[in-house]
Amino acid sequence: MTQTRKPQGVDPVLRSRARRRALQAVYAMQMSGAQAREIVAQFAHEQAKEVADLAYFEDLVHGVGSRYRELDAALAPFLDREIDEVDPIERAMLRIAAYELQHRVDVPYRVVIDEALRTVKRFGSEHGHTYVNGVLDRAAAQWRAPEVGALRGR
Repeated sequence: MTQTRKPQGVDPVLRSRARRRALQAVYAMQMSGAQAREIVAQFAHEQAKEVADLAYFEDLVHGVGSRYRELDAALAPFLDREIDEVDPIERAMLRIAAYELQHRVDVPYRVVIDEALRTVKRFGSEHGHTYVNGVLDRAAAQWRAPEVGALRGR
């Protein structure tokens, strides 16, 4: 039996919590127009109480906050509507996952997609995870082609 090894110092449970909090933070940024640093400061106290990966949370929020236009443009070919017409929860999750797929290559694409789907199922609309899955699956196939191809036997 083969064991899957996690990178040293990475706790998947704490990363999941960081992603959930990042979703809430990115959603808050979208709705309020606040800057990432303001949102991180607001969430940092609660984040510490929740025992999550604070550094990862901050990376996601700052990464999305500083690159959302770039992320939106990268996502556009995979969307069936304008990004602003996507449900706000799904839009926030798509931005976070796009950031991870493009800038956090240390995280396997399947982990990014799985975590995005779990989070959207928890916080998004009833069938939002289906939409997010389709978008991210196509995006990952292009952005992480060698990794996707290797896992799909190509």
